[in-house]
Amino acid sequence: MMGTELRGLRRRRPEVAGTVLAGTDGLLISSDLPTTDATHLAALAAASFGLGHRMAATVRQGEFHESVVHTAAGCVVTYPAGRDALLTLVAAPGADLAALREEARGVVRRTGPALAACRRPTLLPDQPDPHAPLAVRTPMASMPNQRPRRAQSITWRRPPI
Repeated sequence: MMGTELRGLRRRRPEVAGTVLAGTDGLLISSDLPTTDATHLAALAAASFGLGHRMAATVRQGEFHESVVHTAAGCVVTYPAGRDALLTLVAAPGADLAALREEARGVVRRTGPALAACRRPTLLPDQPDPHAPLAVRTPMASMPNQRPRRAQSITWRRPPI
């Protein structure tokens, strides 16, 4: 199903040069790019998503919707695809990003539930609230300044020189 959706997207939008479907953990799910490029792009998409998600939380402007990287030869756009996946599109220069967004959202609506059903949750630690106060640390001045004494042992003492 995933491969069919990605091929259909490329057929409908010829300016799309490649597609990658990846988990938010950076692992590749499906792609039509060469394997090495797809694996690297999946990891980079997850990093981009993490930064975008964190920025959205920090500025309190709502949920993360997409990440767009404009390059000299086109652009790379990453969209969340459900809770645990990302859809990344590599587009040619001059691509209509608004139309591309609508196509991508359609693919996400169709593939998101299927991905959620088949992906196991990743055991990641909870993200700290960026607005929570820092943990309080005990100043060194309030620490006891005496070290515990070692028990006296009866041993041979070195003669003075």
